Amino acid sequence: RRRGSAAQRKEPLPPFPVQQMFVLACCRLCEPIAFMSIFPYIYYMIEDFKITDDPTKISVYAGMVTSAFTLAEFATGVMWGKLSDKIGRKPVLLSGLIGTAISVLIFGFAPSLPVALFARAMGGLLNGNIGVLQTTVAELVTVKEHQPRAYTIMPMVWCIGSIIGPMIGGALARPCISYPDYFPRGSIWDQYPYLLPNLFSAVTVLFGVVVGILFLEETHLGKKGEKDRGREIGDRISALFNRATYGRADKPEKQSLLGDCEQAGYNTLPDPADTDAKKLSSPQSASQGNTEPRAVSSTESSEAQPNEPTVIFTKPVLMNIISYGILAFHTITYDQLFPVFLSTAPPKEPILELPFKFVNGFGLETKAIGVIISIQGFYSLLSNYLIVTPMTRRLGPLRLFRLITFSYFALYLVTPYVVLLPESLRMPAIYLLVIWKCTFSTMAYPSNAILLANSAPSKQVLGTINGVAASTASLCRALGPTLSGFLYAMGLQSGYSGLAWWFSGLITIVGAYLSTQITE
Repeated sequence: RRRGSAAQRKEPLPPFPVQQMFVLACCRLCEPIAFMSIFPYIYYMIEDFKITDDPTKISVYAGMVTSAFTLAEFATGVMWGKLSDKIGRKPVLLSGLIGTAISVLIFGFAPSLPVALFARAMGGLLNGNIGVLQTTVAELVTVKEHQPRAYTIMPMVWCIGSIIGPMIGGALARPCISYPDYFPRGSIWDQYPYLLPNLFSAVTVLFGVVVGILFLEETHLGKKGEKDRGREIGDRISALFNRATYGRADKPEKQSLLGDCEQAGYNTLPDPADTDAKKLSSPQSASQGNTEPRAVSSTESSEAQPNEPTVIFTKPVLMNIISYGILAFHTITYDQLFPVFLSTAPPKEPILELPFKFVNGFGLETKAIGVIISIQGFYSLLSNYLIVTPMTRRLGPLRLFRLITFSYFALYLVTPYVVLLPESLRMPAIYLLVIWKCTFSTMAYPSNAILLANSAPSKQVLGTINGVAASTASLCRALGPTLSGFLYAMGLQSGYSGLAWWFSGLITIVGAYLSTQITE
């Protein structure tokens, strides 16, 4: 058998689908830009709605706006996945992008909180691209030697979008205040101060739709042969520009999108039962706010596979899924609460009764918050390639995951105290928290994904396990921001401004305990 495997490895591999992965990346890039752009200004948007005179309650409504998207996404994710099995991947992906464009435009014109909530919920209901995107990648890349590289591209794209989105949101929100010479009072930009960043997001999404219509291929096996007018036009455009990025549709693709960089993803993990068999996992990025970490199945061999086991959700699988949900809960809480924390204005009479009773604020503007969140995305991108892979190889996914889960509590314990530092130390401390948080997130998610992949009783049931894990994460991401918003408001009113952070810290303790129940 080993001779056969060695012989197979000597055969030339089919080319990496660089063209289609690039097109898919262009379609994907616009979504994190739209999703992440609201965080720098959401506090001020809620404030402008004038639904409360109490600034301590703004975080509650900000959490509701964040949760509306993920809760709606949780409700329709399975439906979009099933629909893509019937009508194909491309129509579902493109309709999801169009839904995102419509929702961000409505959000930009929102005059009140109900309209803003409707817009965000609409975006979640109409966009089931997270699961369908993973399926598309799996159908594009069927050679297991290509999979580590392929499954690194989408997290990288999310990181890039999480850099651009907050910068755009912070720079373009309230333009009449930021750029009074170009956007005079009384204009549409004064009436709708948050339209400009959402208009930019909508244009970006529509660009992704056009690219998808013209150049994205259908990957569904039963729909590949059907006529595609958009692709026909795209082929004609490609023929006119032979030296353009895409090239001819029928030209062999021989160049890797990420070159020969071995750090671009996780290499396959050896199976003790057979050194030639490998299990793959997809690396994940932080902010995610909303990348979806999930296990990735290996390419099935041509040999007949054993029957699907009766028990899918074994104890190791359940422990990994629950751990994933807890991780999603407290990390999205941090992502949503941190901009609100930075936006909170200092009270007229700060409270200071250490060690636990204190209230103060930073009062940062949208531009400053946008820069901070963008730097967070940029560092996540670097961390994903410079830190995660070496640490995973050195410690192994289980030891690394346990180390991170046991260390998370300290992050949530320390964060609220930063507001008590002298003015000269505040910004360095904020960036230190950003580095700390991103380093933990970029290591925790891939480790969990590897463990989830390895816990599956069979490769044939990884799709089912991934679906349940993704739904669990979406539900937790919906609950986290809302609950933390209530606790943050309660903490500001009672004088314990760290309440929401410390509650998340307690959740991490539960996650740390569960990590001890996970086996590799």
